[in-house]
Amino acid sequence: MSYVKHVLQKDETVRYLTTYHWIIYLPGLVLFVVGCAVWLASVNAASLKDLLVLLAMLLVVVAGLLLFSAWFQRWTTEIAVTNKRIIYKRGFIRRKTIEMQMDKVTSVDVEQSIFGRILGYGDIRIEGAGQSFEELRTIASPIEFRNHVTAE
Repeated sequence: MSYVKHVLQKDETVRYLTTYHWIIYLPGLVLFVVGCAVWLASVNAASLKDLLVLLAMLLVVVAGLLLFSAWFQRWTTEIAVTNKRIIYKRGFIRRKTIEMQMDKVTSVDVEQSIFGRILGYGDIRIEGAGQSFEELRTIASPIEFRNHVTAE
């Protein structure tokens, strides 16, 4: 059972669920492509073949670790808007949760780069009465998230 479903209060319903955007996989994917390119280059290199193969294997292993880390981060993060509050949970064994009541929200700021606008991701900062929420970075569909928070 997800954390959000586990902590819902009586008469509380989920309006919107999101997590990190798939773009967090990009560093691992780029490193994987570079590793494959180095391996392909090693086929034609006579003198440095062993070194290039070793470098390619190292790049592919590091890429695999980055991809796994991004997947695990995305899998263990939940961001929800309910009719009563905003819930942010990250972590698996060591868990961090932040919640803010909807009546305490004063503003929701969305920041998107050009690529963020094209691909549908961005950063969100939620300000509340007397407190601020942790900045949520690289969130999928930030405008839709904001619209669910600001909807009456």
